[in-house]
Amino acid sequence: MLTIPTYDDVLAAAGRLAGQAHRTPVLTSATADAALGAQLFFKCENFQRMGAFKFRGAFNALSRFDAAQRRAGVVAFSSGNHAQAVALSARLLGIDATILMPHDAPAAKVAATRGYGAQIVTYDRYREDRDALGRQLAEDKGMTLIPPYDHPDVIAGQGTAAKELFDEVGELDALFVCLGGGGLLAGSALSARALSPRTRVYGVEPEAGNDGQQSFRSGAIVHIDTPKTLADGAQTQHLGQITFPIIRQKVDDILTVSDAELVDAMRFFGERMKIVVEPTGCLGFAAARQVRETLRGQRVGVVISGGNVDMARYGALLSGALTD
Repeated sequence: MLTIPTYDDVLAAAGRLAGQAHRTPVLTSATADAALGAQLFFKCENFQRMGAFKFRGAFNALSRFDAAQRRAGVVAFSSGNHAQAVALSARLLGIDATILMPHDAPAAKVAATRGYGAQIVTYDRYREDRDALGRQLAEDKGMTLIPPYDHPDVIAGQGTAAKELFDEVGELDALFVCLGGGGLLAGSALSARALSPRTRVYGVEPEAGNDGQQSFRSGAIVHIDTPKTLADGAQTQHLGQITFPIIRQKVDDILTVSDAELVDAMRFFGERMKIVVEPTGCLGFAAARQVRETLRGQRVGVVISGGNVDMARYGALLSGALTD
């Protein structure tokens, strides 16, 4: 039987994360406000420990391990941010970590994961099933598998980012959240419905990987091939058995944006707000720009999911030298 987290679980996660996770800043931009005719509040998880919101869910999940689980260790699979989050959380809690990462994961994310002390095992994201590989590895070594999004403790931890945003700025008319497997969106929706019930909550995916949008509109989880997109953190093939029912019940719509729109948003963040945001972290703002006419005069929240991007790749994308 699936355990579906509630806002009470988000509150409990916030208690566990106190003194461990950063309370990330909420930034504003007069230029963004003028361009959209709205008041925008950017929750900057690119300033979170290890550079992304994923630390919240990983630490919350690992902190709930019993003594036997801590001795045996943790297994995770990730293109980068969940990998780093589990590796750092494991180091802080004295737990051994083994991480499955795609062979083409961003070099900076691989280096950081290894730097936190995790053992890395690589796989081919286009030919191999990371879920099956992770389950087999956990079974072989007697370790606990913590998936990147479809886990109640992970979802509850991710929900603390939106909780902090609402606690700081009050109720919002709309909230835009990056969507890969749905952990951040599901957790954010739990917080939104508890703290600002009238908020319209939008998940945002890359156009090439709109499985969430298809699932939301059809009422059943849709599986797709691994999408080819700049948003490596959203290269998921399907929503989770736990994230989907929360999203279906508590989210208003799923939107998509192009890779070109992600690069434009990256450029805006770098040039006008002086912050480094990875492509996946730009999903929410890119969508808000896309639907700006519907946001005029409103208070709008945007969750920036992370800032872990290889600097050479970042420069190439912004200069137009790299498009995929």
